[in-house]
Formats: sequence, C-alpha cells, structure tokens
Amino acid sequence: MTLRNRTLAPRAPARLAPLLAAGLLVCGLAGAAEPPTVTGLKTPESVLLTSDGRLVVSEIAGFGQDGDGRLSLVQPDGSLQTLVEQGLNDPKGLAERNGIVYVADRNRILKVDREGVMISFVPADAFPTPPKFLNDLVFDAEGMLYVSDSGELLSGGGGGAIYRITPEGEVSLLINEAQNPAIRNPNGLLFDRANPRHLLVLDFGTGELLRLDLSQGAQLSKLASGFGGGDGLAQDKQGLLILSDWKNGKVFKLDLKRAGAQPVVYPQAFQASADLTLSADGKTILVPDMKAGSLVYLPK
Repeated sequence: MTLRNRTLAPRAPARLAPLLAAGLLVCGLAGAAEPPTVTGLKTPESVLLTSDGRLVVSEIAGFGQDGDGRLSLVQPDGSLQTLVEQGLNDPKGLAERNGIVYVADRNRILKVDREGVMISFVPADAFPTPPKFLNDLVFDAEGMLYVSDSGELLSGGGGGAIYRITPEGEVSLLINEAQNPAIRNPNGLLFDRANPRHLLVLDFGTGELLRLDLSQGAQLSKLASGFGGGDGLAQDKQGLLILSDWKNGKVFKLDLKRAGAQPVVYPQAFQASADLTLSADGKTILVPDMKAGSLVYLPK
C-alpha cells in the first residue's frame, strides 16, 4: 500500500531544535508552557517506535465501527502519513519484530509490513476462548508474543486474560481472571529490564501494577496500585517505569529499583492518556491522548 501524505504540520521554532535533533516531530504547538503536540489523529490508542526508526500510531477512529481504524506514521518533517488507510477494527496495542508491525485489533492480531501490506496472524477462532477486547502486545527475547485481553472493560465487568503466542501463531492461555481475580482487565504489558522473565501487567479495572514471574509458572504478585484506569507501560534503560492512567488523564513514573518507592505523577494533564512509549534517546515520553486526538511529547 502506498504511503499517503495526510496532514502537513507547521515547522518547529528554533527553540525546539534539540527535540528535533533527537528525532522528535513537533507540531500543533499550543504555547510555550505546553509540551510539543501532534494533532489531527483519530482516537489514537498506541504509539510504537520501531527498531528502524519509524513512529507508528494506531487510530481507532469510531469505537465498535468495523473497518475505519488505521495506522499512521509520524514523520520527522512535521507530517502524518497513512501506513494502513482502512480495514482495521479498533486497533490498539502495537509491537514490532524484524520490521513487521503486529496489531491487536479487537479480537484478532494482524501483521503489517513496511509497505503497509496487512495480513492475518492470529484470527479470533485461534484463541482457546473467544477474545473480547485484545489490547496490548509485547515480545519476549525468544520471539514469543504476549497479548492482553481486557475482557468486559467497556461495560465495567472483568473476564480478562493474557495469552502467549508462538511465532507460528499458536495461542495458549497464560493466565486469566478465573485463575487469579487480580487479572480483571489487564491492559499494559512489558518485560522488566531487570529480569526478562518478569512480565509487568498494568490492570485497567483495578489500577494495579502486577508482576508475572514466568520462571515460576506465572506466579503473580502486586507491585503498586493507584493507577486508576491503568493503560500503557514503558521503561527506560535505567529501569525507571512510566505508566499511564487513561481514566484520570495522568502519567506516572515509578522507580522499581528503590525499595518502598511510590509513584510520582507528572503535572501535565491529559483527556485520556493511552499506550505510551519513550523516544529513542529515552528523554521524552510519547503519550497518545485518545480523546484529544493528539500525541504529546512529554519531557521525562
């Protein structure tokens, strides 16, 4: 699929040159006191920085409307280009391996190549139980893909689960709410840099940060709480964890290496902070603001 130039943004002022030098797009600037912001996105849910430097955003557009979701590329020159123009049903979490972008698309997982060609990877009927709200994606070091199913998130119910998927697309259940009630509406997934067998899980329904120890048969423990509608997870090279609260429009940082550390909230307010990531240099948090239709570059 040919890339299409969709929105041309204004050039950034000279005072923001250091951000551009770090590979950051700056557009839709609201003022000196506000962080740089990309505007013109349709219900952005997740942002991914790929290994080859592409910045991909999933756009849900209308919730529950089949076919109107898309993927966009944020360009360094201040423009948005469409990678996948249509055919997605509520795309959310993104992950990348060997240049291929994987997309959690409501009840299925798709693969998208660099040209925007989209194929099915895991259809809905490949799951042990019909998925309800596939959300975040993350790869482990061996190439196994993990996906959260947030269950009855939209109606306030539970029923969440986390699945593990082989490179061939074979799905197995890792854990669900029936096995442990703490897995109510799992959302953000991330492997801890300090221990690659520890899968961090941020639950939307409980606002808790959990740890799944995969070396101990998916043993679950709680690390922290108070994250409202827990959504995205990111971690810098020093181990500092970044978390988003969709319900309350907040972003937190948490130092897992420091015993007794408490979450610290950033002063920047969002309408609905979603599945975030870090810039290549680790100095900026890229936050999709779903209800505002924007991508905010928040200094870490």
